[in-house]
Amino acid sequence: MEYLLQLAASPTAWIALATLVVMEVVLGIDNLIFISILTNKLPQQHRAKARRIGIGMALFLRLALLSTVAFIVQLTEPVIELMGQSFSWKDMILIAGGLFLVWKATTEIHHSMVPEAEESKPANSGVTIGFAAAIGQILLLDMVFSIDSIITAVGMTEHLPIMIIAVVASVLVMLLAAEPLAKFINDNPTVVMLALGFLIMIGMTLIAEGFGAHVPKGYVYAAMAFSAAIESLNILARRVRQKRQAAEADV
Repeated sequence: MEYLLQLAASPTAWIALATLVVMEVVLGIDNLIFISILTNKLPQQHRAKARRIGIGMALFLRLALLSTVAFIVQLTEPVIELMGQSFSWKDMILIAGGLFLVWKATTEIHHSMVPEAEESKPANSGVTIGFAAAIGQILLLDMVFSIDSIITAVGMTEHLPIMIIAVVASVLVMLLAAEPLAKFINDNPTVVMLALGFLIMIGMTLIAEGFGAHVPKGYVYAAMAFSAAIESLNILARRVRQKRQAAEADV
């Protein structure tokens, strides 16, 4: 209790908490985009439930991993060497997660470009299987993003209570933003393609980091923000054009 009171009275601890919350929220954006796109593939009645389960698992995984911080830190130690390149467990997890993201996003782009492949499937082809598959994929990416999140937290502060508060706060933000983000993506088909492009970029970044190439997150998120701003202008322009056409049709 005394330890917590000392932390609460420390300005440095509050600064570390604020910084870590922002970092965790930013890192959670990648996870949330993936969850939104994946759950939008499910029938309407299952989407909200899948999002809640996916984000709940993200919180559970992060808190569970925080209880094994000493083990998580050791994941950065090299365990194998191939062609002069050392790889830790973290590196291999990032590479595997990045490959999965690139594969998944590329597959979704293919389905968007060739919808006949989806339409040829039976209409009643296993909602339960689709739901289970979605949850499984969300769990896989939750694990990758959770490990990255916890290692980031460990690198920014040594105080476990600060890590826990930051992780819980970031997941709560994800929970609040999940429904509006998923609805926005679902209502704007062009945003889906943009988000899939983001996932490919994020996947390639994870792969690069797994191979030891440091990719400043600022550049990645700046590119995402710029692309999102351009797409927002496109959406606004389409709405203005649609209103003009509707007004001309009423005349």
